[in-house]
Amino acid sequence: MSIPTREEMYRALEERHGRELQRKFAEASVAVCGLGGLGSNIAISLARAGIGHLHLIDFDRVDISNLNRQQYFADQIGLPKTEALTANLKMIAPYCDVTADCVRLDEDNMPEFLKNEGIICEAFDKADQKAMLVNYVLENMPEKYLVAASGMAGIAPANLITTKRITKRFYLCGDGVSDAAEGMGLVAARVMICAAHQAHAVIRIIAEEFDT
Repeated sequence: MSIPTREEMYRALEERHGRELQRKFAEASVAVCGLGGLGSNIAISLARAGIGHLHLIDFDRVDISNLNRQQYFADQIGLPKTEALTANLKMIAPYCDVTADCVRLDEDNMPEFLKNEGIICEAFDKADQKAMLVNYVLENMPEKYLVAASGMAGIAPANLITTKRITKRFYLCGDGVSDAAEGMGLVAARVMICAAHQAHAVIRIIAEEFDT
C-alpha cells in the first residue's frame, strides 16, 4: 500500500482537530531535549497530532536497557537516538519536518540550538541536566514556553502525575517526588503517562488553551 499524500494526511488530521486548530499545529515548532523515555514518547505524540516541526536533541545511542520504556526497536540498538527516532517518526508522520542534532546541550550551545523553537520540552534523565536546562531557559529565554518533568518513577498511582503551570510560560509535569535512584526504577506505563502530560501541555499551549 502506498503512503498517503501530504494532502490526505493533513485532511485526516483536520477532520479530527478542526481546520483552525490543525493549522496552528502545522505551523508550530517544538524542541524536544532528551530522547529517552520522556522525549521519545513526547515526540511521537506530537508527530501524531500533526505538529509541523520537531527539533530532536540528544547525544546518546540506543541501548538494550532503553527498550523497556523508550520508542525504539531492538534492531536500532547502537544507533544514535536522533537517527533512530527520526526514522520512527517518519514512519508515523512522513511529512513532519524533523531536525535532529546529535549533541549534548550545555549553557554554551543552548542559544544556538534552541533559538528557532517557541516551545521547549525538557526530557532529560538526570536531575543536574534538568536543572541546567530549566534554569537557563527561564533566565535567558523568557519569551519561550518551557514544559519540564519531575517525578515519574516506580508504580505509584498514575493519578499522582499532574501538570502544573508554574509561571506564565513554564509548565511542570510529574508527581514531583519519585526518584528512579530509589527503589523501583522507570516503568514504561508511568513514564509514558508523564510524557503524555508534557505532550498535551504543548498541544494546549499551541491551541492557546492556558491553564490557570
